[in-house]
Amino acid sequence: METTFDELSILRLPQVMQLVGLGRTTIYDMMEKGIFPRSISLGTRAIGWRVGDIRRWLEARRKNQ
Repeated sequence: METTFDELSILRLPQVMQLVGLGRTTIYDMMEKGIFPRSISLGTRAIGWRVGDIRRWLEARRKNQ
């Protein structure tokens, strides 16, 4: 599988919440349980999620419905 720049693009929390339809607390709870992609550190006080990680998570959810 070839990794594209789009797959490596970073989404911030408001974008992730909008895409997945979940709130902040739910996302963090699911991350802690290992059922949502982990965020990556962007700096001292900034985190984000890779587009590819969120896309794969959404696809897996769709397939399991």
